Order: sequence, then structure tokens, then C-alpha cells
Amino acid sequence: MKSHALIYTFFLIIALNSSINLYANKKNSSFQKAEKTFSSIFYHYASDNVFLLRETYPFNENHIVTYLVESEQKKTPNPYSYLWPYSGSFATSIALYANSKDPKYLMIIENKIMKGLDLYLDTKRSPSSYASYIDNQPLPDRFYDDNIWIGIDFTDLYLLTKKNNYLDKAKDIWKFIETGTDSILGGGIYWCEQRKHSKNTCSNAPAVVYALKLFEATKDTNYHCIGEKLYNWTKTNLQDKNDYLYYDNINLNGRIDKTKYAYNSGQMLQAAALLYKFTNDKTYLKEAQKIAKSCYSYFFQDFKMTSGKEIHLLRNGDIWFMAVMMRGFIELYNIDKNKKYINSFASNLEYAWNNMREENGLFNNDWTLKTSNQSKWLLTQFGIAEMYARLGNLKY
Repeated sequence: MKSHALIYTFFLIIALNSSINLYANKKNSSFQKAEKTFSSIFYHYASDNVFLLRETYPFNENHIVTYLVESEQKKTPNPYSYLWPYSGSFATSIALYANSKDPKYLMIIENKIMKGLDLYLDTKRSPSSYASYIDNQPLPDRFYDDNIWIGIDFTDLYLLTKKNNYLDKAKDIWKFIETGTDSILGGGIYWCEQRKHSKNTCSNAPAVVYALKLFEATKDTNYHCIGEKLYNWTKTNLQDKNDYLYYDNINLNGRIDKTKYAYNSGQMLQAAALLYKFTNDKTYLKEAQKIAKSCYSYFFQDFKMTSGKEIHLLRNGDIWFMAVMMRGFIELYNIDKNKKYINSFASNLEYAWNNMREENGLFNNDWTLKTSNQSKWLLTQFGIAEMYARLGNLKY
């Protein structure tokens, strides 16, 4: 496929041009693993549109996604990834740039990834925001959490570069997020604009992180106030008071879905750490440490490897969720310098590289190695690449 080859050539040239930087970072093996995985993803998931990626590898045009609300949209064959998996490219490339400050990553972000994101941008509805799929008829749903993840990424990119166009994008996305709030259930943000049936931790917890990062970027105390208000709402309505972890959502009748996902608790961990960072209120630090302790118990397990060595292994689940949880642990580590959790992530990632990675550079998703998934989801690959990149950014 011509475009496939062009994409590969593009990344090969980048790799060759950055060889000096790569060998200058020989000691940072996590960063090298992130780069290799990042390149493998763009090679194997390339599509006939130079700016877009496939949802799975190998590509299956009849692949049905499970994370949308509207059933008919789920059944529609789509040649490209939905927004959520695609957006993983943004966070990963920013994490790589944060480590290296190599301008090649800004080039990738601006000339490929942001141009891909533009194809999901819906300006037909007001305020504009990113839709779950590229421009289509009928118009795809718009998810608040999808937009929040991208808003966080734009804010992070601004904090790294101080380029105002990134901050402008972040503030524009926030305007859309504000339309997802009302007084039902005392506040909180809905999950989906078109189907306001529930208020989910995945839209509220990262919104706290987003608002606090916007406060850091702008010094506008309104963002801090909003972030604190959303934090309190989420803690009041969706936290399990027994173990400090977070349930998935609450519907408009007040019924709580008590499923616990790694990214939900991880984002509230990061939110509490950020609130401590900006207020010096130790109540938030203690809360973050309690969540971290419970996450380490609930989302990890003791596991004996075939070599006989024991490891506190991540439990099977969505790997991108684990990457987002890791963001919370990193935020806490930057404050209390407790290496225990970061060392565990490092051990897991070394294990994954040696045991879960295939010859094509892509990863299976079973940490216990009992199964091997033939169809590999795009966001799984970006999730693990992000973890390597973020680990490579740490001194521990």
C-alpha cells in the first residue's frame, strides 16, 4: 500500500535523523522502548489516509467496537479508528517530547497527529468539539470524556512549549465541557452529549485534572474553583468509602454502577495530588496516598513468573486504563518521592517487553501470558507506549 510505505518512510527518516539523540539516551531504555513501540504502531496501523489510523491490527473492516452508546453506529463498518483510540497518539507523542525536547516530536504532533484530530472536529454543532468519528452522516456522537483527554493533552503541550495556540485549543475544548453540566444530581458532567443518561467518573475525574492544569497554565482561579467543585462532587457521589476507589457512573435515578476501572481511580489520585500541589493542604495528599495504596492492592496481583521470580503484576484489563492510572502514581511520586509504586510499574514494563511483545513490535494484552490476542486494538498499543515514555521521563 503506497500510503503505508510513505508513513513508514516518514518514521524511518525521523529515526535516522534522531540517531544521535537515541544513542545519547542509551541509559534511558524506557524511552528507547517507547520510541520503538511508537514507530511500530504507525507502521502497522497505517491507513489509506496519511493522517488517520486503523482501529485494529490486522485490519478488520467488520470490527465492532464496544464502547459507543448508539447500537447502530457500533455495527457500521469503519475504515478508520474512532477518536478515542486515535487520541492515544497525542498523549504518547507529548510524553516522548517531554523527555527528549526533540523537535521531531513537535513536527509529528503538528504535521500528522493534529491534522488527524482535525478530521474528527465537528464544527456543525455549537460549540465545536471532537466527534467520536470523522465527519459522517448521521453525525457521530460527541463524548465529553473524549474531549477532556484531548484538552488535557493540549494543556500539557502548552505547559511544555508555552505556545499560545495550544492553550487556545485547550480553552476552546473546555467551553464544550461546560455544556455537559447541570444541576441534576447536584452537578457533575455527563458522559455523552447526545444521550445524557449518566454522569461518569471517566468524564468527571479527568475534568478535575483538566481544570487544575488549566489553572496552572492560566493562573485563572475560576479553573481551580471548578476543579475543586468537580472533585468534591465525584468524591461524594462515586467513591467507595471503604477502599477509596471509584465506581464507574451514576444514572439520573441515582443508581450507581459499582464497576471499578483503573483509570477512574487513577484520575482521582492525580486530582488529589494536584490539589495538594496547588493548596499545600495535606488532606489532599493523604487522600492521594490512600487511593494509591488501594489501587496497588486492587489493580495489581502477586504473580510468580516461569523463572520463579515473583512480581506484583498488573491485573488483566484495559492497558490504556492502566496507563492513565500510572499518570496518577507519577503525580504522587513527584510530591512524596515514594519509589515503591514507580518501581512496580518499571518491573511490569520490563516484564511486558520481555514476555508480551511480539516480533512485529506490538503487544499482547494478557499479563499472565495465558492467551494471545490475534486482533490488537490501537489504544492498547498507545497505552503501553505511553507508559514507557512516562517512565522514561522519571528519575527514580
